[in-house]
Amino acid sequence: MTDSTFAQAQQRVVARHQAREAQAAARLAAQRQRSQSSRLPLSFSSLGSVWSAVSSREGTRPAFRVGQVDAELLDEELLALLKGQVGDALKYFSGGHLSDDWSAEISLALRALLFKLTIWDHDATYGAALQNLRYSDARAAGPVLAPPSKWQKSLHGLVTVFGGYAWTKWEDWLLEDGDGYEPPTPRRRLLSRITSFLSTTHSVAACVSFLVFLLQGRYRTLLDRALRMRLAPPTSQLSREVSLEYLNRQLVWHAMTEFLLFMLPLIGINRWRRWLTRTWRRTREMMRTGGGEDGAAAAASGEFAYLPERTCAICYQDQNAAQTTESEVMAAAASSGGVIGSADTDVTNPYEAVPCGCIYCFVCLATRLEREEGEGITCLRCGELVKECKPWNGDVLERPSRSSSSKTVAFTDDVEGGEGDSEPGADGPTEA
Repeated sequence: MTDSTFAQAQQRVVARHQAREAQAAARLAAQRQRSQSSRLPLSFSSLGSVWSAVSSREGTRPAFRVGQVDAELLDEELLALLKGQVGDALKYFSGGHLSDDWSAEISLALRALLFKLTIWDHDATYGAALQNLRYSDARAAGPVLAPPSKWQKSLHGLVTVFGGYAWTKWEDWLLEDGDGYEPPTPRRRLLSRITSFLSTTHSVAACVSFLVFLLQGRYRTLLDRALRMRLAPPTSQLSREVSLEYLNRQLVWHAMTEFLLFMLPLIGINRWRRWLTRTWRRTREMMRTGGGEDGAAAAASGEFAYLPERTCAICYQDQNAAQTTESEVMAAAASSGGVIGSADTDVTNPYEAVPCGCIYCFVCLATRLEREEGEGITCLRCGELVKECKPWNGDVLERPSRSSSSKTVAFTDDVEGGEGDSEPGADGPTEA
């Protein structure tokens, strides 16, 4: 590029700047003329000028609004985490009520410590530093940001740290009301109304200030607006791109989880699990027996075929999950006096499995069958497939009693001389 071409380009740039300044001046003059010739009352005219000043973006240089709001949220989260840690450290003192009784004082100490280490020393809170923001004096004009003065930071700390503590203690004092046994005095009722009015006014003003912040992006809070302190990036080389990698991972994981929750009931994972468990059990039994007639005879017996008839195999399996082999059960029985099972594992309300006829508790057998959804269970005594059950109709043996006409119920192997009074092979309960 020659010198003449570069000079012509510079002239065109200067001409454009002059044209823009002329248009802005003409626009401002037209606005002033319209405001002067307006027939609206003075109050509406002043409202119009206020709206023009609020909505104007001339010279605002707004920082990233999302970053400023996130900085405040991060500061509150940090304070909550520190307060929780202090509460955990003090829960072993004074019966665990020390953190509750001195909650306001703990918050005061933490806020004062954070203010000293962040705003007073480095002109930025931890949340603002993470967002690459720093407090600056908005009164200073020029392209270079000026740090806030000491009196600005002092007033900021006085209001945020000690002002919040004083307001909390004031509200606690108003809520005492003579320990709830006496009605509040007229003076206290008046102070409560004044406090409520001030709180409502502050909330409305903070809402309006935040709406203006969303429009202009200068002052995040009402206190920052009053002190003319604003958050701004210390350098203009900040990238405002938001990383969505974490959000994308979360969305993918959420979609995958929803898909699995939708597909698992359709696949029938419980049915496949039961089939695999039954196949593995049969394979293990075949490997133990090794085939042949002896193997077939052993395969015909179930996992708990050695248990007495009075014992419910399902109850015994649930209560002795650690003892899975016969040798372990016999060892445990030997250590307990030769008795296998206990009163808790005896059959209650006997029902027999169909077609094998083995006896179980009604609740245990019905629950297992219902859980398998019609596919049946493997009998723990004989190893057959059981899909139904019915009430047990065993043989009842009666023995006349000379002393009284009352009846006692017992098993034949527990009654002395039961073998002589009953038919051979009768193992059912006996009524005497």
